[in-house]
Amino acid sequence: MLKTGILNPALLELLARIRHTNTLVIADRGFPFWPQIETVDLALVDGNPTVGQVLDALRPNFVIGRAWAAEEFKSHNDAAVQAALAARLAGIPLVFEPHVAFKQRVPHAIGLIRTGDTIPYANLIIESA
Repeated sequence: MLKTGILNPALLELLARIRHTNTLVIADRGFPFWPQIETVDLALVDGNPTVGQVLDALRPNFVIGRAWAAEEFKSHNDAAVQAALAARLAGIPLVFEPHVAFKQRVPHAIGLIRTGDTIPYANLIIESA
């Protein structure tokens, strides 16, 4: 029995299939459903878990080479929310691009993790190094 780290079996199975340069989407509660992409839905209630909490859980065992977020994240969130994201991705290049361009990357991802996050444009795409 697992005692630490990620305990969700569906999430563990998805993570085990991600290889070098594959991408993974960590999405907020309102992110559109993509039927062609495996989705692990972790949303419990509004705000739980957050994209940041999921990212924190992944970081110890997932080597992230770079990440993408919507440019709109910066204009819809205050400095504290932006700083929290920057701290969570310390040392990882973060590329901001228009939301439309961000969504064009989604179909190429190995999977999508849906959270209960309510932060506007909290969605991330992370690339395995």
